[in-house]
Amino acid sequence: MNAPDTPLFPPRRTPMDVVGWVRYFQLAEIPVQAPTAAAIEDLRANEDAVDARMLAEIIAADPLMTLKLLAYTAALPRHRHATDVETAQQALVLIGITPFFRDFGPQPTIEAHLQGQPEALEGLREVIRRAHRAAKFALGFAVHRFDHDAPVIHEATLLHDFAEMLLWLHAPHLALDITYRQKADPTLRSSVAQRALLGVPLADIQHALMLAWRLPELLVRITDDRQESASQVRNVMLAIRLARHTARSWDNAALPDDVRDIAQLLNMGVAPTEALLHELDS
Repeated sequence: MNAPDTPLFPPRRTPMDVVGWVRYFQLAEIPVQAPTAAAIEDLRANEDAVDARMLAEIIAADPLMTLKLLAYTAALPRHRHATDVETAQQALVLIGITPFFRDFGPQPTIEAHLQGQPEALEGLREVIRRAHRAAKFALGFAVHRFDHDAPVIHEATLLHDFAEMLLWLHAPHLALDITYRQKADPTLRSSVAQRALLGVPLADIQHALMLAWRLPELLVRITDDRQESASQVRNVMLAIRLARHTARSWDNAALPDDVRDIAQLLNMGVAPTEALLHELDS
């Protein structure tokens, strides 16, 4: 992406603090990917043959749809569920197939929402692609560590950057400005650029949104980078680091440090770790 001579998007009044951004995103619709919306409609037409597993496979592949479902489930009266619902399939088992189709009608899509804004759509898709790749790495690490929360770790990694996805959707001019600034200055940290344009880092906005939407406690904890000493948080963080650093190729200068830290997490040697990473990415 190259910075345009004139703004692609008209200036909009946007918040400059956490409280304002939480309200801004809470009031916004969350569209999903077009294939997700289409697949849900296909299943709606054959509702009697649908089970929670079938529907969960579609929803769990889309971080935005997963976010919508978990937020919806968390808002249900507490007597409906004694413990936190941590995955899409658990949410569907709790809600039921018929109530899901009743309460989730045809879904708006990111493609329609960002129609005529190709750079913003591609920016969002890039974040989603990176999230999927990071989630694949994270699941591989968790399985290797025999972590019984592996499905939640996979989901937490997929959702780790959902605030960035929401920014591309609902304030694309700011998301693009952050991208342009970082391309112009590769040493510029994301949090610094975000603070300059949003008034606060996206990580703070996302953490506040997770609390406001009452998302599962384990999910909130695993995605909190400030608790990086915890093995599950490091599992997620290292998977995200690896996905970022290998987005274009496996020649990034930061990779040796990533491999060393992942080897330590997995209690493996560096060479076997490198082989495992390429296998997970194949």
